[in-house]
Amino acid sequence: MIYRLEIENFYSVRDRQVIDLTVGRKVPDEPGRLVPIHSGAEDRAPRVIAIYGANASGKSNVLRAIAFLSWFVQYSFEHKARTLLPYQKFLTAEQDAAPTRLSITFAGLEEPLKEGAITTCPYVYTVELSPRTGDGDKVLSESLHYRPRNAARMIRVFERNAAGHVKAAGWVGLGRELSVLENILRPDASVISTLGQLNNQLALRFMQSANAIDTNILLTRFEQNDLDLLTGYARSPELLSALNRDIRRIDLGVDQIQILAENGAPVASFSHSGLDRPIRMPFESHGTQQFVRIYPTLYRALALGGVAAIDELDVAIHPSVLPEIIRWFSDPDRNPYGAQLWMSSHAVSLLDGLLKEEVLICEKGPDGASQIYRLGDIKGIRRDENFLQNYIGGVYGGIPSIG
Repeated sequence: MIYRLEIENFYSVRDRQVIDLTVGRKVPDEPGRLVPIHSGAEDRAPRVIAIYGANASGKSNVLRAIAFLSWFVQYSFEHKARTLLPYQKFLTAEQDAAPTRLSITFAGLEEPLKEGAITTCPYVYTVELSPRTGDGDKVLSESLHYRPRNAARMIRVFERNAAGHVKAAGWVGLGRELSVLENILRPDASVISTLGQLNNQLALRFMQSANAIDTNILLTRFEQNDLDLLTGYARSPELLSALNRDIRRIDLGVDQIQILAENGAPVASFSHSGLDRPIRMPFESHGTQQFVRIYPTLYRALALGGVAAIDELDVAIHPSVLPEIIRWFSDPDRNPYGAQLWMSSHAVSLLDGLLKEEVLICEKGPDGASQIYRLGDIKGIRRDENFLQNYIGGVYGGIPSIG
């Protein structure tokens, strides 16, 4: 579970924005909506985070920060050397000359190298990236800290400075790997991604955790196409079976989806009651196509207890379907491992069913910089007020200014 995110000089986020999702024990709850942030914690955080705001207000950039951190710890070692990392700074000359800082606080295993460990504790991963002055991106600092139950403060797992020197706790298991690490550690690559190449077990565990963040935010030019999508369904009968079960349950008018082989490539065939012949995917409704495309992200997060970070979940999906998708994340049968959903949306009708702790609002000022705040942080807001009516009326901000 992610429960705190800090973003600075990243796309439309110029000034440091802190998204702190934690709520105290006195805040009332509905079952499965607000859950402990780690084992034994009194503070809780939502399993669903819905991000609202006008077009180009920065909603996608919140999700993009999560996606970039996931990519960086997994794949930055494989990124072509001396090419820019896949992100943008705030688009002014002043901010090009300033560092970018991202920090994420999450629940991770207290004993990540112990087989069968289940107890979790807080972790904080932070990376600071250099100004862009024409000689490529560099990591100015990178660190991972954690706080096990018997610790009064955060303890270093590893720290890395701008010169590429790394300090790590003994249990990380570097030993003689440390000198090898510092020899191969590129200025623009993560310590974790680099250690993964050395088969360091801790790094591999954290890369696996980062891989459980599934998103439709694309950082590189290699977009998934329908061939990749359908190949995934063809290779996973469990995924296809789950898709058929849910597509019938939410009544999209489809009886069954089959993946067939045609000229050596997978094709999707949609059977409808009352029709003599199935429909191929290009001729299926846009909403059904979108559901089929986004379903693996939801399925994977729920199956692994990961994070689904989905931009514009409401696009082409009927508003009546969205509450059902959100409900999956608070249903212990559908979400036994504590998956979390981060989503951006323009579907204001959802506000009727969300808690104020589950809503973030993005607003862009006249200077083009995004501000991000939690609905529950607005002074004087009541739990029983009409969020939908007040949002549309402009009480909370985050709506287009017309005229």
